[in-house]
Amino acid sequence: MMSIGEWLRGQRAAQTAFVAELVRIPSDNPPGDCARHAERTAELLAAMGFSVERHIVPPELVRAHGLTSITNLVARHRFGDGPTIALNAHGDVVPPGEGWTADPYGAEIRDGEELPPQEHADKRVEKLKQEREQLGGVNLRAEEEAAEQEARLTAIIADRADLEGAIERLRRGIQSLNREGRERLLESFEKVNANFQTLFTKLFEGGEAKLTFTESEDPLEAGLEIYARPPGKRLQALSLLSGGEQALTAMSLIFAVFLVNPAPVCVLDEVDAPLDDANVERFCNLLDEMTRLTDTRFLVITHHALTMSRMNRLFGVTMAERGVSQLVSVTLAQAEQVIAAE
Repeated sequence: MMSIGEWLRGQRAAQTAFVAELVRIPSDNPPGDCARHAERTAELLAAMGFSVERHIVPPELVRAHGLTSITNLVARHRFGDGPTIALNAHGDVVPPGEGWTADPYGAEIRDGEELPPQEHADKRVEKLKQEREQLGGVNLRAEEEAAEQEARLTAIIADRADLEGAIERLRRGIQSLNREGRERLLESFEKVNANFQTLFTKLFEGGEAKLTFTESEDPLEAGLEIYARPPGKRLQALSLLSGGEQALTAMSLIFAVFLVNPAPVCVLDEVDAPLDDANVERFCNLLDEMTRLTDTRFLVITHHALTMSRMNRLFGVTMAERGVSQLVSVTLAQAEQVIAAE
């Protein structure tokens, strides 16, 4: 009994002629119009002795898929005592494109070349089958998964656009804050520096002092250096001054800040400790002037008698009995009146 493969190999010339007849039918037709090829295929199959069935796909279904016409052909043939085999053929017709050096519809073998040997064709088919197997199984959910991934990609792109917009708005906000911060800082710096120079001159009865930005031209990132020149000395950094000079310079700077932005309460803890009596007197004079210029309440913690004598009210702790502490407060103005009355 002849096998199907043997029969097919024996029909090689007929197969070549069959394909040539189909190639000769022009395919530069409206998209998806397979009617002429289907009809010619049916005629050729019938001429070869096959019984051909024509199954025309309904026009509305064809148009729904963006095509013009679809005809399915079914040819049946029984090989010996074996089963009847039905072949379903569907041809996709596309234009031949450009760049041809011969008639694309000529269906002729150039320079008398013959078709490759059957063995070569079989090896080629086996190789293509192996490559197909390596591709793995067909994912039936590929279209659905592609739609899901596309939706996810669209959402990610939208989120990215939102984030980029937020980042841009945040950067603009930071730039605006930095710009306003620089303006306010420079404005306050000029006021504090002017007050610092004035108060320093009053405390030291001469000399000069100034504040300078260091390490950066940007005031928001720069450091601050204090330079002072007491009378009879050269201009130098705060760290090179004596302890008393550093204390008076620091007081000048603190009070200069208070003049620009006063606080309700200011606590001065032992600021007069490194000062001699003359400088304590200067400190107290400056403190009196600050109380007149601002509404700040100054709380001074001190052990210096001269400083205590210049305060409005004194608070102290005494121990009348061992282990028993008592808080005592005295208003100096009232005490002076009591003494004067006696």
